[in-house]
Amino acid sequence: MKAIISVIGKDTFGILARVSTVCSENFANISDVTQSILQDMFVMVMLVDISHENCDLAHLRGDLNALAEELGMQINIMHEDIFNSMHRI
Repeated sequence: MKAIISVIGKDTFGILARVSTVCSENFANISDVTQSILQDMFVMVMLVDISHENCDLAHLRGDLNALAEELGMQINIMHEDIFNSMHRI
């Protein structure tokens, strides 16, 4: 199983490292990542593998929400199946 993490907000030092740490602590393996800085806005999309038996999507979501609040950013996580359904033409 995979999930999509999106991060949007004002650019600051260490965002990728902080999000990656939360993923690692929750046994979510990062499969792919793309990021861009548009003027002073940071945008990142990650594809993470959540199939590890100790990975709990609800707990990962809670930890990412806490990080988003701390950083003043928007961080969302969505199961790959939901993401694909939403973006199917």
